[in-house]
Amino acid sequence: MDFFVAENVSKTYSGHQALTDVSVNIKQGQVFGLLGPNGAGKTTLIRIINQITAPDTGKVFFEGRPLRSTDISRIGYLPEERGLYKKMKVGEQAIYLAQLKGLSRRDALKKLRYWFEKFEMQAWWDKKVMELSKGMQQKVQFVCTVLHEPTLLIFDEPFSGFDPINANLLKHEILNLREQGATIIFSTHNMSSVEEVCDHIALINNSKKILDGNIYDLKSSYRTNTFDVEYKGEFTQLERLLSSEYEIVNHVESFHSNKMTIKHMNGNGNNDLLMKVTPHAEIVSFSEQIPSMNEVFIRVVQENNK
Repeated sequence: MDFFVAENVSKTYSGHQALTDVSVNIKQGQVFGLLGPNGAGKTTLIRIINQITAPDTGKVFFEGRPLRSTDISRIGYLPEERGLYKKMKVGEQAIYLAQLKGLSRRDALKKLRYWFEKFEMQAWWDKKVMELSKGMQQKVQFVCTVLHEPTLLIFDEPFSGFDPINANLLKHEILNLREQGATIIFSTHNMSSVEEVCDHIALINNSKKILDGNIYDLKSSYRTNTFDVEYKGEFTQLERLLSSEYEIVNHVESFHSNKMTIKHMNGNGNNDLLMKVTPHAEIVSFSEQIPSMNEVFIRVVQENNK
């Protein structure tokens, strides 16, 4: 089911084209990565989803119908620019924000008790926000974002300010929310997080969507048919055998085994290479160099900017 759809959305601010004919389809229960360089248009699309602004042209659908003002109560948004009141106590502020989302004080306290215990935040309740570190403030805002159990969650650079341990904790909770049925839009510059968390991505650059698809399929489509092979055997024999179809990019010999990086010139896969090598050498390890999302991101943006 298409849970959220933006259809041919465009937006201009004072002569600046923020979005140009952008369409995205987000499935229910999906973690959808919204990627792009700074100023690409990601934040504008997020603002349209949150009804902070409206598109100049195009349509936006939520659960198969046009987006309505009342849908905001079913959306949780963690912005990149944090929005907590610095001089207000953490507990008071969390209750206030929960009530803005429609929870009663009693329900808010019950849910906050659960999250504060889970994140070991009980000692922060009567502290002012300004007394907390950036990472601590981030935890508080994450809790306030998910407290009303929204069906659509939008996280904009959610790991900013976190050490690796707390970033991993938050990542685990995001995946738990997906398992519980939430649909998630995940906007970040951290490509390793994208690979660990997202099912599907859209890449926006210079106001236009330039890439859209399943992460595994996208990485596979940008593969270079390059393989790393560690083996025991004679290099000269393998070199003669492979010279007609393969380029040996690198070769290193050692006492225990040899390593070579090989590129197939005609685009054939790993089975073809293994069938050629195994009769003449003992394979210690074999792997294909699949590009990371960071490499795909850089390559596509550079091609688009030419």
